[in-house]
Amino acid sequence: MLDFLWTLGSFIVALGILVAVHEWGHFWVARRCGVKVLKFSIGFGKSFWSKTDRQGTEYVIAAIPLGGFVRMLDSRVDDVSVADMPYAFDQQNVYKRIAIIAAGPLVNFIFAVIALYFMYLIGVESIRPVIAEIKPGSVLEQTEIQPNSHIKAIGERTVVDWESINLELVSHIGKDEMSVTVSQGGTFLETTYTVDISGWNFDPETESAIRSIGFVPFSPEITTSIGLVAEKSPADVAGLQVNDKIVELDGTPTENWEQIVQYIADRPNQVIGVMVERDGIRTPIMANIGVSERDETRGYLGVVPLREAWPKEMVFSNQYGVFGAVGAATEKTWRLITLSVEMIGKLLTGDVSVKNLSGPISIAQGAGASAGYGLVYFLSFLALISVNLGIINLLPLPVLDGGHLLYYLIELFSGKPVPESVQEIGFRIGGALLLVLMSVAIMNDIMRL
Repeated sequence: MLDFLWTLGSFIVALGILVAVHEWGHFWVARRCGVKVLKFSIGFGKSFWSKTDRQGTEYVIAAIPLGGFVRMLDSRVDDVSVADMPYAFDQQNVYKRIAIIAAGPLVNFIFAVIALYFMYLIGVESIRPVIAEIKPGSVLEQTEIQPNSHIKAIGERTVVDWESINLELVSHIGKDEMSVTVSQGGTFLETTYTVDISGWNFDPETESAIRSIGFVPFSPEITTSIGLVAEKSPADVAGLQVNDKIVELDGTPTENWEQIVQYIADRPNQVIGVMVERDGIRTPIMANIGVSERDETRGYLGVVPLREAWPKEMVFSNQYGVFGAVGAATEKTWRLITLSVEMIGKLLTGDVSVKNLSGPISIAQGAGASAGYGLVYFLSFLALISVNLGIINLLPLPVLDGGHLLYYLIELFSGKPVPESVQEIGFRIGGALLLVLMSVAIMNDIMRL
């Protein structure tokens, strides 16, 4: 229950921030263009807080935190007096209308830069992308990349950690080849390999792009000691504790964690004897193995192993100074923008399946997880979603900002506005397409639960 409330709260905070930022963009530019703003609302439905300023704008926080809007004076829908007519949105020239509509997505991109700026200013602890091995039978097996190689670039882009590698791998979906640059054996000498990826296919629901293509990241050895005991799990009930070293299972000595996992998995609903070493003393414990929620044929104990410490040279802080963080944040935001556009193109061409679309449930889960990891990760999440919100709003669907911009650009070049009847048809078609996309995304979310 607490996990659900944390996820829900994080989602509401994230969505509230991003909606407020987007709508503030429309609001701020509208005011500068001399348009009267009637209402600035965060959320929909019944208002539980409101305030009206001297210029007559009502600020509202509503009960349903799933969006927001800025309502401007518009003679097409409002009874506008002759005195107020110059302040109506529809009476502004086309350049002002374009500026007001484009401001929302633009401010989303600016906000992403700001969020990433503070992330880089604080610093993100990252792991250097060193390969433990190349997965047998994978696409990368055709290369001569050796274990302990340090990945320096994917394609033409430099990479510094596994997150940046994942982004660049995803950008290569649907392409025929990809170059991988590595330094091997701890030397500074770099070698570039060209990889045929025309047959590379993977399901992001079951495997990451990194492991799917064949990279097995280096990680410290897993010990047979317990690093975490899940609350109210069979292990917790039995009395197992963090730092307990499992030395025997039913009298059989344990050699590695994989052996422990398999032994437990093969014995659902059975009682087993676990010999642990605690503070140098061997202690026998009887544990009643539970059943995995995902697979009733597999046993479940509820423990996570303890890993050895990361080597110091493998861990670094991705941190910049006051001025350096500006460049890093801007570059990362631009890469997120271009990658988002690329992925939309891949959806249209079929290189990426619609099964990969995510909806509000996935976003909520991402918000909760990132907030749980700490501020820098939550800032990174906000930047990613803010960029995607900006890109989606620029799609040329009439119900979105991009659709309005399309109409205004036609007006700009033709010299006359698009007829109201044509706009109305466009709004209906755009609304139907958006409803279909949202339905697919929500169904995907449900299937992932």
